[in-house]
Parts: sequence; structure tokens; C-alpha cells
Amino acid sequence: MTRFKSQGFNNTFKNARKGFRIVLKSEINLRIHIIIAFLVMLFAYLLDFSALEFCMAFFAISLVIVSEMLNTAIEFTLDSIYHNRYSKMVGMAKDISAGAVMFASVVSVIIGVVLFGKHLLN
Repeated sequence: MTRFKSQGFNNTFKNARKGFRIVLKSEINLRIHIIIAFLVMLFAYLLDFSALEFCMAFFAISLVIVSEMLNTAIEFTLDSIYHNRYSKMVGMAKDISAGAVMFASVVSVIIGVVLFGKHLLN
């Protein structure tokens, strides 16, 4: 077992919190997603969303945040391997991971339009 595997259960949460702080500090897009997520959930509360609607909104928000975090991890990994040198393949991988974030964001906006549109039209 490596020293990384033998850190214990509590350290896994410590490392996860550290990772979340790193991505919050390094990615302005994630901070924007967090602010928008807070506003979405606030408006969902004010519009008296059902439990299922809250879960759908929360899932859509989570999809965007997780994809943004994975995108950041991919970028950091590739930058460290290639020492920030240009590579067409690295550029393609980064573009694909950024495309995943964009796709998750578009899907989340569509979900938001459906959920909020129903309440705003009534």
C-alpha cells in the first residue's frame, strides 16, 4: 500500500476540502457557477419548488460544478505533464473538457428554463 492509500478515512475528507478550495481559488468560472447556484436555489425557494423540482435543480447545478472541477483537474494535469508547453493534443484535450462544461451548462439552463418557466407562467 502506498503512503497515499494509507492516509485514513478522515484525511480523505481533508484532501477533498483542500481540492475544492484549490479549484475555488484558481477558477473564476467556478466562483461564478457557485454564485449563480446560490441565486437559483434562493429563487427556487421563493417560488416554492416541490422537493422533486429542488432535486432536479440541485442535480443540474451539481452537473455543472463537477464538470468544471474535472475540467480544472484535466488542465492542471496536462499542464504539469507538458510543463505548460504548447501541444496540439493537449489543446484538443483542454477544448474537449471545456466543451463538456459548456454542454453541462447548456443542459442546466434548459432544465432551469423548464422548472422556472412553469412557476413564472402561473
